Amino acid sequence: MAKYKKKPVVIEAIRFVGSNYEEIKGFIGQNTLCSDLSIVIPTLEGDMVAQKGDYIIKGVHGEFYPCKPDIFHETYEVVSEG
Repeated sequence: MAKYKKKPVVIEAIRFVGSNYEEIKGFIGQNTLCSDLSIVIPTLEGDMVAQKGDYIIKGVHGEFYPCKPDIFHETYEVVSEG
């Protein structure tokens, strides 16, 4: 059996804090349903709900998906802030 390691990939992400709908709308490029506690994110698998505190990730092919904070911090580290 062969072993593999994940290629390093730089992604863009934004954290949903409940009050930054306009910033997320600009990031994903469209309007979506939102409240102070959750936001609907269009993904390749259909709409998914991100909860307050989750990160919204833009993948390498321009797709978006939510990610829980603990998984995000285990998987990614800051390379630049913008």
